[in-house]
Parts: sequence; structure tokens; C-alpha cells
Amino acid sequence: MNSQAPISGVSFRFEQVNGIRMRLATAGETGPLVVMVHGWPESWFSWRHQIQALAEAGYRVVAPDMRGYGSTDAPTAVEDYDIRQLTADVVGILDALGEDKALLVGHDWGAIVAWHTALLYPHRFSGLVAMSVPYRGRPSRPDDEAWKQKFGDRFFYVLYHQTPGVAEAEYDADPYGLLLRLYQSPGAPREAPEITDRHYKAGGWIKRLGKPKALPDWLTQEELDYFTEELRRAGFRGGLNYYRNLRRNWEITPELEGATVEMPTLFIGGAGDSVLAGATREQLVNSLGAVCQDLRDVILLPEVGHWIQQERPQEVNAALLQFVRTLG
Repeated sequence: MNSQAPISGVSFRFEQVNGIRMRLATAGETGPLVVMVHGWPESWFSWRHQIQALAEAGYRVVAPDMRGYGSTDAPTAVEDYDIRQLTADVVGILDALGEDKALLVGHDWGAIVAWHTALLYPHRFSGLVAMSVPYRGRPSRPDDEAWKQKFGDRFFYVLYHQTPGVAEAEYDADPYGLLLRLYQSPGAPREAPEITDRHYKAGGWIKRLGKPKALPDWLTQEELDYFTEELRRAGFRGGLNYYRNLRRNWEITPELEGATVEMPTLFIGGAGDSVLAGATREQLVNSLGAVCQDLRDVILLPEVGHWIQQERPQEVNAALLQFVRTLG
């Protein structure tokens, strides 16, 4: 276990939160609280550039290892990772720290959790910053159902993640290989993938992703090794269980039909992020404006991929600081 944070000014603490023991990376002693929620397959370390910048600007910053990650507990049952539990974890951090309100920031799966936390607990947050994954309102049917219809027997990683025991066996055997392939910028030079058959039966995900010829300029070998060790130690089961609750999440939140985000909201994305599927800023403003009562801005950074806060930390930090200062 890494008992000491690998960056200066950041320390670890453990708190009992919503029935589990969570590890929190913290910086800053006083000031408004900012909670930063990471995605998959990541850890608190994904926010290393933002934690320091926000703390130096006078904010109290907390970046947890989310349920199933790092040194936070990883319950056994799949349903222990549904959206009710994940959002309660976030609110439980505020309770554990004695805070009534916080600014909420989320990326990737952390953005999904942040969107839902803002919807389910609006009185606990002063503002929301979502990165890379927009909210489009409650769908008419579960996402996994739509994807099964779309992809059929062709490989799609979200559907590959659905069956307990399968994807984690592949990823646990080669966490470095997975992260090396995922943590890249758009257009990175790669070797040819080992699996080119698009059908599910042809194999898992790692061999479908061409091996990069170099690390991106925003990620050092030491940083990649830290990510790898955190995921090697915790295993991938917990993080994959987030995906396995897509249908359950839809079933247990009927009250979100027509619900909108009340608080000031900022969205930051990368124009090269495949998750956004080429959406323009205007399209994102229109779609997010329909579900956000106070959408302050949509920032779409050119030539940036999915790992936006790591790829372009200076631009992201500037946008974050500008936004939080408007909240008072």
C-alpha cells in the first residue's frame, strides 16, 4: 500500500463513509471544499494537477479513491456499486468532513456519478464541473439495452464489461498493457492491433488496441507506473461493477424522469474524445442546456482526447478556477 502521496502538498486520510472505508487524497486546510471524482480505470492521482492548483488558490480539496479503487474498500456484491451507493459515497465524504456544501468535479465515470449526485442531492453542492461525459437526461430505456441492439455480436467494451469475471481476468493479468493503450492522445502512433475481427467471440479488449509506440507527452513513466500499481493492487472488479449496474441504475431512479440540474454547471471536453462522437460546442450547449438550469459554459478543447485534465492541465485549471470564483 502506498502510505504517502507521491506529490508534494497532498496527504492521505481514511474516513468511514456510507459503510465503507475510503481513502481521501487531501490538500488545503481551509476554504470552500472541492470534491473531485475520478473515472475508470483511474484513481485519485488523475487529479494530481488540479489538486495542487486549487489548494494553492485557497480551496480545500479532496480526491477520493472511489469505491472499488486504490485503498478504498471494494465490496463484493455487484449491486454495491449502483448509482445510489456511489452518490451516497460522495455525499458521505461531505458528512465525514463536517461540510454542508461543496463544489463537485467529475471525469469519465466520475462525471456520471457527479451528474447523478447533483440531481439526487442538489442542496449539498454549490456547483458542478463535469468533464468528458455529458448528461442527456434520463433515457427511455437502459443504455445496455440500446447498445445490445446496436452492436449485436460485435465487440463493444461496455458490453464486454457486463459479465462478472471476464474482463477483470484479462485486465488483472496485464494492467500495464491496458493502461498503456488507453492513456493516449488522439492520433498517437500505434502498432497494428493483434485482433482485428470485430466480433465479440474473437477475444478481449487489450489485443484490439494497438500498442502505442511511445508514452504521450503528458504522462511520465513514473506516473504510469503509479497508476498501474494502484490498479494492480486493487484489481479491476470493483471498477467494472460500475458498468454492470447500468440497467439497475435506470430501474432504481425513476424520479429522474424530467429532472434537471439546478446548480451552476460547467462542462469541459476534448474535441478528439471518442465519447463525444464529434459533437460540436453548439450541439453540446443545446443538449446540456436542456438538462441544466444554469449552464455557465461548455469548453471544448481542440486536439484533446478523453483524459482531458491530464492532457491539458493548465487550460483545465484555468477554467476550473474561473468557474469556482464566480460561485462566491
